[in-house]
Formats: sequence, C-alpha cells, structure tokens
Amino acid sequence: MAGGDLDPAQAAGGPGRRDRGAGRLMLFVQAVQWILDPANWASVNFGPGILDALGAHLLLTGLSVLVVALVALPIGLYIGHTGRGTRYAVVVANVVRAFPTLGLLALLFIAFTLGIGPAVFVFVLLGVPPLLAGAYSGLAAVDRQTIDAARAMGFTEWQILLRVELPLAAPLILGGLRSTVLQIIASVTLVSQVGLVSLGLFIIGGQASRDYVQVVAGSILVTVLALLVDGILAVVERAAAPRGVSRGAERTTARSRRSRVAPTRAPAPEGN
Repeated sequence: MAGGDLDPAQAAGGPGRRDRGAGRLMLFVQAVQWILDPANWASVNFGPGILDALGAHLLLTGLSVLVVALVALPIGLYIGHTGRGTRYAVVVANVVRAFPTLGLLALLFIAFTLGIGPAVFVFVLLGVPPLLAGAYSGLAAVDRQTIDAARAMGFTEWQILLRVELPLAAPLILGGLRSTVLQIIASVTLVSQVGLVSLGLFIIGGQASRDYVQVVAGSILVTVLALLVDGILAVVERAAAPRGVSRGAERTTARSRRSRVAPTRAPAPEGN
C-alpha cells in the first residue's frame, strides 16, 4: 500500500473509532451502575457517600441562593420601580461576572479559612447579576399605562409594586432566579478543590485516583441535579405568568395575524 493511501476501514471510521465509541458507552454504563450501587450512597473510599455529598451540595446552594435573593431582589425592585441606578447596576454586574470563581474561592480560603463563609460569598457574587437583571428588567417591562391607571385609582407606591408590578414581572424575575440557581449548582462542585464536601468530590477524587468511572458518575450526578431543579423552576415560572395577561397577549397576536392576512375590500362603485 502506498504511503499516502488510507486503509478503507480507517477511512470509513474503522474499528479503532468504533472501539473508542464502545469504550465511552461502557464507561457511561459503569458510571450509572456506580451511582445505583447502594454502598456508594453510604460511603465512597471511606469518605462521604453520594447522600452526604448531595445534602452538602444542596445546603450550600440553598444558602447561597437565599443570600443572593436578600441582596439582589430589593436592589432590583428599587431600580425597576424608580428607574434610577440602571446604568450603575449594569456596570457592577458586568464587573462581577468577570471574577474568576475558582481563583477567588481559593484566595478567600487561603486568607480567611472560615468554613463555608468564603464559598457563600463567592457564589453570592456569581449569582447576584442574573437575579438583579431579572428583577429590574421585569419591572421595567411593565406597561407604564397600567401603572398610571393604578395611581389614578389611588394606589400607593407600595401597592403598585406589590399588587401590579410584581405579579406582571414574576416570570422575568423567576427566569433570573433560574439562571442564578443553575450557575450556583454548577459552581458548588468547585468547593471540593478547597476541601469542602459537594458532588464535585467524586469528580476531583476520581481524577486524583484516575478512577474515570467515578469522574463520569460525579458529572452525571451534577447534571441530573441541575436538570431536575431547572425543570421544577420552569414549571413554577410558567405557573407564575398572569393568566389574563397571557390570554390577552394571545388574543392580540391572533387579531394582528388576522388583520395581516385579511383581504382588502375594494370600495363600492358610486352611483351615477
């Protein structure tokens, strides 16, 4: 065979490529079996098991999201209701997004070593921008005529915020919350690099021991957790949409669609 010629089996994707594909599939199957093994839920390599790691992961995620909500929602609602400070909020959010999560996490743990405090601080920085943007953009998107009508009816500013703007802005606010929760769930895996327990423990421990089944299993656990939480929040977000507004929008869309396709009638001829 000439030096420049390829073997037909290699050109068609040959047995080598098929073997690699079969190896990846087998690795995935073994990872699923590893997850389903009851012994791994109790303990893995004499350390925390899946159940303990999952609980720690959810605890750190929930605590971080709670602090994010306490910080971002009041600021976002104020900006969205008054229209003041939008430019500064955008600048601060863009600056915070540029922070390297793992580098900042390692730096704070070296400097303070205060348990989960530095981790929560880093995840709050990571999670504030999406929720802040969802809060002020949701309120800013509320029709000004609706707000003016509420003021004309004698509503106070608090009543306008709580009874008019918040219900109409709820889908966008929950969309920002979804982004915040997913980013924090994914980032919490990094805390295992600095000695805390999370589902990332299996990924990092598997890499250290070259146990790639454990690495894939840890990745599957984090992915499934993120998808489940995102699905729950998606249902909540859909349910939070005001029914009257959504139906009105559908009727308006249908009416405009009919007006575009309706034939134009020719004017009736005038009598002589």
